[in-house]
Amino acid sequence: MKLALLLNVIDPRIGGVMIMGDRGTGKSTTIRALADLLPGIDVVAGDPYNSCPNDPDLQSTEVRQNIEEGKNVDTEQRQVPMVDLPLGATEDRLCGTIDIEKALSEGVRAFEPGLLAKANRGLLYVDEVNLLDDHLVDVLLDSAASGWNTVEREGISVRHPARFVLIGSGNPEEGELRPQLLDRFGMSVEVRTVRDAELRVKVVDQRTSFDNDPDTFSENAQSNQDSLQKKVIDAQSLLNEVELDDDLRLSISAICGELDVDGLRGDIVTNRASRALAAFEGRREVTEKDIARVISCSLRHRLRKDPLEQVDSGDRVVKAFCKIFEHNENIDISEFELAMEN
Repeated sequence: MKLALLLNVIDPRIGGVMIMGDRGTGKSTTIRALADLLPGIDVVAGDPYNSCPNDPDLQSTEVRQNIEEGKNVDTEQRQVPMVDLPLGATEDRLCGTIDIEKALSEGVRAFEPGLLAKANRGLLYVDEVNLLDDHLVDVLLDSAASGWNTVEREGISVRHPARFVLIGSGNPEEGELRPQLLDRFGMSVEVRTVRDAELRVKVVDQRTSFDNDPDTFSENAQSNQDSLQKKVIDAQSLLNEVELDDDLRLSISAICGELDVDGLRGDIVTNRASRALAAFEGRREVTEKDIARVISCSLRHRLRKDPLEQVDSGDRVVKAFCKIFEHNENIDISEFELAMEN
């Protein structure tokens, strides 16, 4: 889960993460902690879309017009936005709507930005995404894929940048997303409850330490936090220099073909995730191990053809990987992941 989140921060084009798992396994805590790892961003002061001062693709129409006209644009630094989408949110709240107050007081039609505007250049988190209305999930995924949100309301047409890392979480007991929606998430991971007694005690002790003295706990963790943040920033800078060999790209596509994966999203995401992993570890070349560590998360949720089918645990992906790369096909998925990490 943590690796998938970090890779999406390094390369947001991967397409987000869908995290399914048992209740109380720390999904929401981990996701909300992700924003603290990211450096501050420069934005145009007072702009509701977090417009970037020097990238036209990340600017609202108003900011772009001001810059083209040669007007001075003030900037400020903000924390990377982390936006929560509540289950009861409406499409107007998500996409934006008419500003009624201005319409009544000033007699003008004005647009009031929604959550997609706030999430631009940041993270958008949807807890219990499997319980969200399908049409809202469609809107979210369309914006996440295109990087833009277009709103047509009462004679007003607004188009603004909406580039964000989409993160969804849910409990599989409450139902799965439809296959065509699940396929739109870049990566999918499953989190299980820890069964090892020593690890459970360690988690309980850490939680107790935090509850007793949050400030001291945070200070003790700050050095690890800072080093991980630096690693992520370095990886973002290195990403464009990472190369993926032609033979490895052919092998990735061969695995997708072996698994009968619909479309080409699986190939694209696996390529991007393996390059992001190499950058995260400070390397300029992708290796077979990089592919092995990300391919299950990139493909497991794309194998379901029937909405009533369960999402694959990753065993089929591991077997296809071992067949193409000529490893032992009978290896257990947990053993396989441990071997690849080592």
